[in-house]
Amino acid sequence: MGINWRSPIGRHHKLGVRLVSVSLAGLLFGLSMVTGTLWLSWALEGAAAAINDTGSLRMQSVRIGLNLNRPVADVEQLRHHADALNQTLNNLTQGDPQRPLRMPNSPGVQNQFARVSATWHNALLPLVQSTLTDPARRTADAAAYTGQLADFVAQADRLASLIEVENARDTAYLRGSQLALIVLMLVGCVATIYLLYGWVIRPVEALRKGIAQMSSGNFDVEVPVEGHDEFGELATGFNNMAAELKALYANLENRVRQKTLQLATQNRALSTLYQLSAYLSQPGELEQRCKGFLSRLVEHFEADGGTVRILDPRQNNLHLTVHEGLSPAFVKQEQCVHAGDCLCGEASQKGITTIHDFRKLPTDFHYLCQEEGFNSIAIAQINNGGLQLGSYTLHFRTPRQFSEEDRRLFDSFGQHLGVAIENQRLLARTRELAVAEERNLVAQGLHDSIAQGLNFLKLQVQMLQDSLERDAKHEVKEVIGLIETGLRESYEDVRELLLNFRIKLDEGDLVDALNNSAERFERQNKIPVIVHVDNHGAPLPAEQQLQVLFIVQEALSNIRKHALAKHVTITLDNTDDFVLTVTDDGCGFHTEQVDARAARSVGLHIMHERAARLGARLEVFSNPGLGTRITLHLEHVARATA
Repeated sequence: MGINWRSPIGRHHKLGVRLVSVSLAGLLFGLSMVTGTLWLSWALEGAAAAINDTGSLRMQSVRIGLNLNRPVADVEQLRHHADALNQTLNNLTQGDPQRPLRMPNSPGVQNQFARVSATWHNALLPLVQSTLTDPARRTADAAAYTGQLADFVAQADRLASLIEVENARDTAYLRGSQLALIVLMLVGCVATIYLLYGWVIRPVEALRKGIAQMSSGNFDVEVPVEGHDEFGELATGFNNMAAELKALYANLENRVRQKTLQLATQNRALSTLYQLSAYLSQPGELEQRCKGFLSRLVEHFEADGGTVRILDPRQNNLHLTVHEGLSPAFVKQEQCVHAGDCLCGEASQKGITTIHDFRKLPTDFHYLCQEEGFNSIAIAQINNGGLQLGSYTLHFRTPRQFSEEDRRLFDSFGQHLGVAIENQRLLARTRELAVAEERNLVAQGLHDSIAQGLNFLKLQVQMLQDSLERDAKHEVKEVIGLIETGLRESYEDVRELLLNFRIKLDEGDLVDALNNSAERFERQNKIPVIVHVDNHGAPLPAEQQLQVLFIVQEALSNIRKHALAKHVTITLDNTDDFVLTVTDDGCGFHTEQVDARAARSVGLHIMHERAARLGARLEVFSNPGLGTRITLHLEHVARATA
């Protein structure tokens, strides 16, 4: 849709050139008109002065006549009036620009002035000069002067009349020129407005309307290019911009639709990736995690089936872990595939994501997937940190094309599954190590208590057998008492171990567990136990609390077995650091024997191992006859957060 305007005037030159040209033309025209009016004004003023001087000729000639007709002529005054009249004629002849004084140049005026001048110089002036030369002739000269004076005055009056006619005509010319100047100024103003309208206002208005229509969504607007000036260049640029915007706007909806679809796809992919990551981070069996992974993968890519295979690095085999959308015969035949066999095995060896379209493969060989009715498959690797853990495959009955984003997403799923599988394996190994360590501690505890007790009972049984063979009844009774004491101690040790290893703590239960252990020890051994607690710090995690409790129980067990104590004190100071102290007033021992005892005593060795697992420091202070103090010090930098 175009905007129609009349053709401009002079739009083939730059706007600046045209504006300067018009301004100069207006200036020259104005100067010429002002100069003309000034000249007319000067001419009128000069003509008025000429009329005045012409009138003065009559007055001066009459004064000369009156002076001549006096009884006694005043020669000086007569000469003065004659010189003045001559000067007036000279002024009228030559003009005077300063007054100004100007005699009109018309032939009538010039001829009449010549007559006046001739009458004066030929008729009147000689009579005046005769009188001035010979005063005796004054009477005759006066009579002759008077007779010629009337004609001179008449000629002067006629000259004044002719000058007035010329002056009136010049006045008419001045008024006409002023009126013409007014008309020409109006015409020039209208012409200037018209030119400015055609040169500036109209192009600007065309651009404004074009911008308004473009703002309303009409990109078909076109501003006419009517010249080669600045506005023509602007109109050309505007039309080019409108054409480009039209082309862009024509594709805008399609682009918005494509971007919206792309964003929706990306959001769906991110949502699936987030859900999958959250799902794989949950605890559970490996097969259950793989099954949930495959179901989400099949749903996202709208596949018709899929498999997840775990690699056995020892045999280099891929074992089918979970599957979906496959027949039992296919699952049975594909239960174990050697890495390098079939398409899945080849893809696992290449280590890259592979897409196969069976329609593009050679027809002389059919894969089992084709016999299942699938037309294409997508295969990716399960890996973690460069270590291949297996592969997963999606099966499609309708050929599926994977974009670059689909490939990246498909590949990233395998990395998340690889991390989950490796975490499951690490967790299992951690549990195995924890069980092995705890079994080692249990074995050490059994060796320190029950095994030694059983060895003591074995020796006593041998002694009993020997006493029976020798029929030493007093020895038999003594040995039976020792065996009974050993059995009771072994029973107490077994019971103590069972109670210790059945303990399970939650965060914040350590104080109650210490009180319960102290009450049980006091109840079983009749030894009073005092517990002091300053628990203003953050609680330890359950695992660390359990290790602390095991150390306390081992210390109480050593007190029961060896200390012969009468009082026991347990002090807990949980502030910035965690400090636990177990003190007894038993027999004690030499401090230089601590290392030797630690080497022989499994119980003391177990306490040191548990302290090391906590990252704490275990110290033993003892003196013979002054009891023993065991201190567990866990600094704040080594504390774990509950």
